[in-house]
Amino acid sequence: MLTLSGLAGGLWGALFVAAAFLFVLSIVVFIHELGHFLVARWCGVRVSAFSMGFGPEICSFVDRQGTRWRIAWIPLGGYVKFMDDENGASVPDREAIERLSPEERAGSFHAKPLWQRAAVVAAGPIANFLLAIVIFTAVFSWYGVRVTEPRVGEVIADSPAMKAGFRNGDLIRSIDGSPIGSFNGLLRIVSANPERQLVIGVERSGSPVSIPVIPELKEFPDGIGGTMRRGIIGIRPISGPGSMEVHRKTVPEALVMGVKESWFVVTSTMQYLAKLTVGKENANQLGGPVRIAEVSGQVAKIGLEPLLQLVAVISVSVGLINLFPIPLLDGGHLMFYAIEAVRRRPLSERSQEIGFRIGLAVVLSLMVFSFWNDRFIVLRWLTGGAIG
Repeated sequence: MLTLSGLAGGLWGALFVAAAFLFVLSIVVFIHELGHFLVARWCGVRVSAFSMGFGPEICSFVDRQGTRWRIAWIPLGGYVKFMDDENGASVPDREAIERLSPEERAGSFHAKPLWQRAAVVAAGPIANFLLAIVIFTAVFSWYGVRVTEPRVGEVIADSPAMKAGFRNGDLIRSIDGSPIGSFNGLLRIVSANPERQLVIGVERSGSPVSIPVIPELKEFPDGIGGTMRRGIIGIRPISGPGSMEVHRKTVPEALVMGVKESWFVVTSTMQYLAKLTVGKENANQLGGPVRIAEVSGQVAKIGLEPLLQLVAVISVSVGLINLFPIPLLDGGHLMFYAIEAVRRRPLSERSQEIGFRIGLAVVLSLMVFSFWNDRFIVLRWLTGGAIG
């Protein structure tokens, strides 16, 4: 039975999720488009519009350079539109280009040298990577890094770890020769290497011991309607007071960690996609705006620090996805430019048109698929389940 208090609680929950979602996505989208915008201006390209969102305008203003800065009703992305673009995906408007005067052509994006066009396109994803590095650096230097000692607190019965000979109190020093400094570092490597033998170096009673173990592949609910697969060996860390320490980092140390953390997101995403293509991962982990909203709401309840880290992770993901060689995405434009560099002339208008149509079909298919995967979250919201 739906009560007024339940309705009010659901409304406030929905507003909280919406606010968290807008916070996360707006930062990522704005920085991405700002990258395109700043490099375009630097190259002398006339920018006609900078849009946050799609569809009808909520509000807008025009700056001194003639760029219309707008906020639209559908907050699922954004675009920078140049004076000679047909649309926000930077598809060239051939008729408009032909009508340009010599003075106007100086501000035309599609008339710029190849390297400038490539720089403008690549600036968006690069801005996303830089944003992630800056956020990780700020978080690691300001909040510090929580570290749990990689010591075995419990060996689970009948687990790969028990069968391999792990004991309570073992201090894990390395995996396949690479040093391990925290329990989280151990989990990352084990999770990413199911059904593959790892040689784990431990310190036991002051003596080094090497233990070969094969992580078991298990499937777990991800908490938002899907499942995830990862490797486990069946050990738990020591818990209780003093088991976790916070290590504050200097800015240079945090910067190095920020670069490594951003690279970890890239490699983890690529590994997931590679496993997905050969059937070793579930496609239901692919989500769209609904899943981002759900996760944003959950993380925002924990605090600002994890919410900022979520912004960084999504920023890396957006930058990486935009580099995929799919026409309409930045990577598709860069692919066309690479072909132009090799051929010494651009692809024919017909070829580019076909490419853009294929790209549109791929993008729309991915959107439909992601919304389909998110249907359980929507159903839970509609039937009164917890939001956020």
